Amino acid sequence: MLFTDFSPQMQESVVCSIYAAVKYSVPANIILAVAEKEGGKPGQWVQNSNGTYDVGMMQFNTSYLSSLAKYGITASDVAQAGCYSFDLAAWRLRGHIRNDKGDLWTRAANYHSRTPFYNARYRADLIVNSAKWADWLEVRLVTHDITNPNKDKPASLEQTKPTAVLQEEEKITAAAPATQQLSSWRSTGYVPRRLITGRE
Repeated sequence: MLFTDFSPQMQESVVCSIYAAVKYSVPANIILAVAEKEGGKPGQWVQNSNGTYDVGMMQFNTSYLSSLAKYGITASDVAQAGCYSFDLAAWRLRGHIRNDKGDLWTRAANYHSRTPFYNARYRADLIVNSAKWADWLEVRLVTHDITNPNKDKPASLEQTKPTAVLQEEEKITAAAPATQQLSSWRSTGYVPRRLITGRE
């Protein structure tokens, strides 16, 4: 096992974060950093001053659930143990990273709040935690620098990558200017890490 020194709940959090990262093409260390920062527990409901609740392991805010009700997604589902809340959080993080304005860290911190003061505080912790998780992942799993996909990725994997995956990567790159992404990552001295899987 990769992390026998972790509690069972922490082991579940790591496995679910990594699975969700691969599923939604979000850097794994960012999901792990958000999970650590949120620090939720199964069945946990935390009321906010605006009347909403943060629910479950990833403290998913109920204000986002109203638009998901048509898909049958409920707060009770999100509150349960298991990977469901991580999947939902990764889906939401992907949306923020692809569609919001600002650097990578501001967009990822929108998971917590778009209010500049609260976003900045969350963003600062997210940068520190993401760097720590990047180091942890690099020691235990095969990862690569997403700002330079060919740098540390075996050539054979790049050559066998399906056309659909290459087209999706081009869309992601086009969603935010590369210069903006690169400058925001380099200004923090940290590079987001993506796991190398058999699907790539």
